[in-house]
Amino acid sequence: MQTHYLNRALTLLLAALPFPAIAEEGGSGHYFPGSMSSFVDGVPAAEAVIVRLNALTYDGSIDANVTVPIAGLAAANVDVDLTGLGITALWRPPFGGIGEHWSYAMAVTVPVVDLTVKADVRQAGQSGGPVVRRSESVNGLGDILLFPVMLNYNVSDALNVNFRLGIYAPTGDYEKGKLANEGKNFWTYEPEVAVIYLNPKTGIEASGFLGFDFNTENDATDYQSGTQGHLELTLAQHFPLWGGGAGAGVSAFWYEQLEGDSGTGATFGDFKARSFGVGPVVSYSHKLGSADFVAEFKWLHEFEVEKRPEGDTLFLKAMLKFQ
Repeated sequence: MQTHYLNRALTLLLAALPFPAIAEEGGSGHYFPGSMSSFVDGVPAAEAVIVRLNALTYDGSIDANVTVPIAGLAAANVDVDLTGLGITALWRPPFGGIGEHWSYAMAVTVPVVDLTVKADVRQAGQSGGPVVRRSESVNGLGDILLFPVMLNYNVSDALNVNFRLGIYAPTGDYEKGKLANEGKNFWTYEPEVAVIYLNPKTGIEASGFLGFDFNTENDATDYQSGTQGHLELTLAQHFPLWGGGAGAGVSAFWYEQLEGDSGTGATFGDFKARSFGVGPVVSYSHKLGSADFVAEFKWLHEFEVEKRPEGDTLFLKAMLKFQ
């Protein structure tokens, strides 16, 4: 039964949800912290097609004493309420095997967002002037995430190493001067490496994901967001349950802007953001007809946050793998 868990684990991927975090040019990037961190986020080792629903809700706020740049505005006392849905399609082609240990796959995630932002705002770059409380809501297509290159190196039955390149395309609507936008109006290139250990005998899991986001300039605001780094970790125990497999454990993330912002629109200076988060994670897998079904639910609470919203995120992933 434990081997069955491992076979499923090594054929599943979670593509990062490209939903906008609110201090978007103030240090946060396309990547939503904590969205990739566990055994379900591996690259398939064998030929497969995976279809997955990604869902999240986020409720957070920025310290009232902190002013952040948002789409050409200076915003304070910010509250954000976000719901996001993404559909991921992944293909590990029959020609995806490379040598004895390597395999290749590709994926795309198409997101839809429902975002409400409330803040006290004035024009960025103004030291004075009127401050107005505004509330804006948007819903629609977000920025699509492409994974043209996804590689898995199978070290052993218990250990896999993944390499991938994510590309966030500016497909969501964006307008300068709006508090809430579906997209970010710039490209992001995200190389990532993951080490996934899931022992088929003991059911013990220890997974780690390390990635970096390199951003192009937002030409609407002449703002260049600096490079961000993020590390996600998961420890869990897997065990048989109800004819399938279940898992329970803890997940955590570190997210920090490593390089300062730049450009003529970066009137707040380098404006580096950071965040930590931790919370429980549970999963369940079962055979569903000819497909493998896997679901994972996670709650992450943020703390030690600087220059970005602080709150709670609920993640749900539900996927089917066809061979």
